[in-house]
Amino acid sequence: MQYRTLGRTGWKPSEIGFGSWGIGGDAWGKTDDTEALAALHKAIDEGVNFIDTADVYGDGHSERLVGQVRKERSEPIFIATKAGRRLNPHVASGYNNAQNLTAFVERSLKNLDVESLDLLQLHCPPTEVYSMPEVFGHLDTLVQQGKIRNYGVSVEKVEEALKAIEYPEVKTVQIIFNMFRLKPAEEFFAAARERNVGIIVRVPLASGLLTGKFKADTKFDAQDHRNFNRHGESFDQGETFSGVDYETGLQAVEELRALVPEGTTLAQFALRWILMFPEVSTIIPGAKNPAQAVDNTAASQLPPLSNDTMRRIQELYTTRIRAQVHSRW
Repeated sequence: MQYRTLGRTGWKPSEIGFGSWGIGGDAWGKTDDTEALAALHKAIDEGVNFIDTADVYGDGHSERLVGQVRKERSEPIFIATKAGRRLNPHVASGYNNAQNLTAFVERSLKNLDVESLDLLQLHCPPTEVYSMPEVFGHLDTLVQQGKIRNYGVSVEKVEEALKAIEYPEVKTVQIIFNMFRLKPAEEFFAAARERNVGIIVRVPLASGLLTGKFKADTKFDAQDHRNFNRHGESFDQGETFSGVDYETGLQAVEELRALVPEGTTLAQFALRWILMFPEVSTIIPGAKNPAQAVDNTAASQLPPLSNDTMRRIQELYTTRIRAQVHSRW
């Protein structure tokens, strides 16, 4: 495992982390806690020291699993969680309420069984929140109180990321970035580098499309967002298949197969592509079982991709994908 720098936090995260939305059990179909815990342990065995979770993943279930595993390990593990999506309705004004944010943080502290959160991220708040300095003042207060050590944001849009890093204490930005979503590299990465902001990449495999395991007739569980949120019915459409039309994505994947080196899975290839961007601090693919955890972490050991391969992926994005996603996120 290779390690990078997470902005100004001083932390050196594994370049392949662990995204724990899937083990929460509420948006990726059926889960098994025994397998989920084994996946977390296996990832740590492979050198992972960065785990991302959120208070709404399984209504806190994901946080509790992550907290349990950290207590069972001796290695230092950096845990990032998120807050805000528990608001009902999920509106900007709810973030500008110190009591709301404090209650969310205290619940996460209990779920994770810690005295202070390593990293708290606002969880894809409405765009207006990024123009509300009072919200970030509330986060500053939580730092002063010792309830959180660092804070950042998880965003839907590049424009939100650019606005967020104007606040001096925003140390990280979590953003969707993969071979089907290139806009962050074009319009955000340089600004993050200039301000020394850590970049956490989520949805790196486009909700599994970039594993190459799906077909036109693949069936997803009723509780799986890939079944119920393809058009943004429950939350932002960009979180499901990165906002790419499913059939278009399948066609693009077939073109990508020709670029994958022998002995490498398409998923590993997709993760290695992301690692070609030095501004990326860590990637947080999900894993529901140990085998998936091993497959993900192996990407850290792959050699760099060639300039020709990078060019051909850019061309594929430009011709097949860009029109669907670039202007939206």
